[in-house]
Amino acid sequence: MKDNKPLNRTGPGKGGLNPEIQARIGHQLRAMYEDVVRQGVPDRFAELIRKLDSAEQPAADVEGMPQNSIGRD
Repeated sequence: MKDNKPLNRTGPGKGGLNPEIQARIGHQLRAMYEDVVRQGVPDRFAELIRKLDSAEQPAADVEGMPQNSIGRD
């Protein structure tokens, strides 16, 4: 007779990874990307982010509610 139980995909042997393997994969990924994280954000990207942030400030004016008039009626 066929067993109709749903498969548990989280346990070992049923398509999942046991916690030890997950920990090893996590450790290896952290080691691989550690150098990337240490490099930081390149200056050109930081400048682009600053420009985008400053472009968002006047967005309140476009919506009809300038920032300098908040709380004034």
